[in-house]
Amino acid sequence: MTSFLIPAFLLLVLVLVLLLRPFILPAKSKATSRRQMNAAIYREELDKLEAEHQSGVIASVDYAIAHAEMRQRLFQDTVEEDDREVAGSAKKTAIGLCVFIALLSSALYFSLGDVVRVAQKNSETPVTQEGVEKMVAEFAIKMEKDPGNLKGWAMLARSYRILGLNEDAAKAYARAGSFIDSDPQRLADYADVLASNANGSFVGKPLQLINQALKLDPNNLMALWLSGTASYNAGNYKAAVQVWGKLAQQFPPNTDEARAIQGSIAEARTKGGLTAPSPAATAGKAISGKIELSAELKLKIKRDDIVMVIARKLGERMPAAILKVPAANFPMSFTLNDALAMNPSAPLSRLSEVSIEVRISKTGMAKPEVGDLMSTVQTVKVGANNVRLLVDQVRQ
Repeated sequence: MTSFLIPAFLLLVLVLVLLLRPFILPAKSKATSRRQMNAAIYREELDKLEAEHQSGVIASVDYAIAHAEMRQRLFQDTVEEDDREVAGSAKKTAIGLCVFIALLSSALYFSLGDVVRVAQKNSETPVTQEGVEKMVAEFAIKMEKDPGNLKGWAMLARSYRILGLNEDAAKAYARAGSFIDSDPQRLADYADVLASNANGSFVGKPLQLINQALKLDPNNLMALWLSGTASYNAGNYKAAVQVWGKLAQQFPPNTDEARAIQGSIAEARTKGGLTAPSPAATAGKAISGKIELSAELKLKIKRDDIVMVIARKLGERMPAAILKVPAANFPMSFTLNDALAMNPSAPLSRLSEVSIEVRISKTGMAKPEVGDLMSTVQTVKVGANNVRLLVDQVRQ
């Protein structure tokens, strides 16, 4: 909008300057005013009267009367107001033209050329598949002229992946080089592309990229899913169940994503002949207790909120186990066991003590957010069954 109005305003000023130039810029020589013209005419008449008197055509008495009358008329017809009216008329004309042109152009613009409506109408035009492919092709040509732009190659790879052009996406990811080495999401996407090109095989570089992504972010959703899929395809169903179990904890319960992952876990258990762990198998290796909510925070709880019980190894920030359940009536019971471990190779039962806390989140994300309700962090022994956690704080 601004980029249009500024040139339009400057163009209007230019038109006004050119149109009103005679009124704005002073003339090189001053024009003859009405007062000057009247004075010249009467001066000529007085000279003629003087000549007739000297030649004897007019008598002295008549000459005196005519001369006096003519001088009076000259005085009346050469007042200063004549000069001021002529000068003032140019200013009035210039001001009038400026106001008229500004009003006329504004009226025409708002009735015929509303740039906002035009821009909105253009933005409503749907983008077709052909249009997207054309833009990506033009971007690819641009990148060929700038091969050192690693970020650009990563963006082009993602565009190819969205379009389903996995071979082109793999080439673009390869040219992105070191730009994606520290980005777990792009590493996982690259692995997915390579596995698709290899008919679902994760052997070699795809698995290396997945492990690299998980090293950077152990909770990356795409990397966890691909890691479990790689184990499943290799026939290692136990590892697939463990990894997908960790992935399932990243989603709120009773969502489509959580149900889909649980379905994959059940399938892996069936194929691997695995049975779900019974409560007796984990007896004495769990932490259980009750979660209470302070009276001041009861009105802040909503039905869609997620209650997360988080246990960490002492001195570490990475959770050892997380329980996620929908917010219900308080006080509510909880149990943390090895099935909820974040790293299957480091179960909760191997620890003697952990720090434990409760956080109630609107999104269920592991990262704390402003507005989350929290409890004080406590240190408890693994196997404790009477832990009391009071949610009485709001994260600022």
